[in-house]
Amino acid sequence: MASKYNESSLLNHPPTVEGAVEAAPSDMRNFFASNLDNDTIRRHFIRKVFAIVGVQLLFTCGIVCIFTYSPDIRTFLLKTPALSYSAIGLYTFTVLALSCCGEIRRRHPWNLIFLALLTLSLSYLLGVIASSYETSSVLIALGSTVAVTFAIILFVSQTRIDFTLCYGFLLVLSTVLFMFGIFYIFYHDRILQIVYGSLGALLFSIFLAADTQLILANHRYGLTAEDYIF
Repeated sequence: MASKYNESSLLNHPPTVEGAVEAAPSDMRNFFASNLDNDTIRRHFIRKVFAIVGVQLLFTCGIVCIFTYSPDIRTFLLKTPALSYSAIGLYTFTVLALSCCGEIRRRHPWNLIFLALLTLSLSYLLGVIASSYETSSVLIALGSTVAVTFAIILFVSQTRIDFTLCYGFLLVLSTVLFMFGIFYIFYHDRILQIVYGSLGALLFSIFLAADTQLILANHRYGLTAEDYIF
């Protein structure tokens, strides 16, 4: 009798939508994490991630070109350093928010808003840095970055080496590079500049390899289908 009563009560009073939504996030997160093995879901996830990155790069390249080729904008940037400091603060805030707050990076439209703010601030900072150098130097750096990026993506998509195991090493190397940068502020030298730039290129190349593997396939640290913004 009790079981019949429970069955009839469930049929007559089904769970509310609010209750279903409240119970869904953890279950759906596990669902997405387990189903990224599915080729269709994985391909859709990869296309979405690289489409977003492509839009970000196109926007950033446009900002860099405008800042580099316009002498009036160069003069304005030199007279308003407060904008650069504001961009640094905004970039730091958005990176921390997207990295530490799962609800922000998975909830629409907040994830897109924070990503747009991050892209705007980073593009402005790159534009300011590029405007401080000659156009030929900026183009050489851009071409080198594109070549290295494509080479790394092709390599990690074929290799069996799991770069996601290197995050402990990357943390140590990031700390060393940060301390190196502080030292370089007080002691300028041509050799130190080359070493500092080389260490930075090596560090972020390994970061790129590890993050690309997280997107292309399941490794030690998995991503869910909702983590396309992250």
